[in-house]
Amino acid sequence: MTEPMRLPPRWDEIDKSVAHSARVWNYWLGGKDWYEADKTAGDAYRDKYPLIEPFAQESRGFLVRTVSWLAKEAGMRQFLDVGAGLPTANNTHEVAQRIAPECRVVYVDHDPLVLLHVRAMGRSTPEGAMDYVLADMRDTDAVLEGAGRTLDLARPVALVINDVLGHIVEWEDALGLVRRLVARLPSGSYVSLSHSTASDDKHREVQEEYNNSGAIPYVFREPEQTIAFFEGLELVEPGYVSWPNWRPDATTGTLTARAGWGGVARIP
Repeated sequence: MTEPMRLPPRWDEIDKSVAHSARVWNYWLGGKDWYEADKTAGDAYRDKYPLIEPFAQESRGFLVRTVSWLAKEAGMRQFLDVGAGLPTANNTHEVAQRIAPECRVVYVDHDPLVLLHVRAMGRSTPEGAMDYVLADMRDTDAVLEGAGRTLDLARPVALVINDVLGHIVEWEDALGLVRRLVARLPSGSYVSLSHSTASDDKHREVQEEYNNSGAIPYVFREPEQTIAFFEGLELVEPGYVSWPNWRPDATTGTLTARAGWGGVARIP
């Protein structure tokens, strides 16, 4: 199911001439870990569909608010962020450890380039811990084995899967990996999950062009389908809603209502 484990490249081994999906997303979020090829690809997408940058910000805002709620209101102290992507501002460990410095956070991604950036940039509080697992998120055994080096999987864990399941083209594969992870976590754990949807036909068209460019594809799915990720779980208020509508605060934008949907649920 997974490729053999690869070592992270050195900085001088990175191909800066080819756009990389994680770096393009980092560019849209206002991060600094991108090269000219990534800017060119990101600008080309944005020129055809200007809402892509607000969508990226709304996705990140959803992550920040859900992780904050999990640490503050649900009392979670262990986080497993699957499909984490490149670090930028307000990463999961930063948000959680601002609230509770003792939080322990594990990131999972299959891309050794992402691991290189995290090792260079990621810093935990002295009281807590931050680690990284290089694994395909579909290989749930490898994900949990790696996470178990830092997290106590016999105690509740907050599973974070933020807007990455569209990279799994087959619906049954995406649904299956969520259910396998949920089944291995103890009662009292939580799942924070989101998924992008096409806001209109133009959005779908531009994404299809991007997918055909050789970049890692992303499949849009409608919320009527993706709510199935929460089957058997206890959704917390306000349920499964568009990103800006999940417990909005003073920093929440109101630019869109269809960028993507997300929710938080407790594992009974």
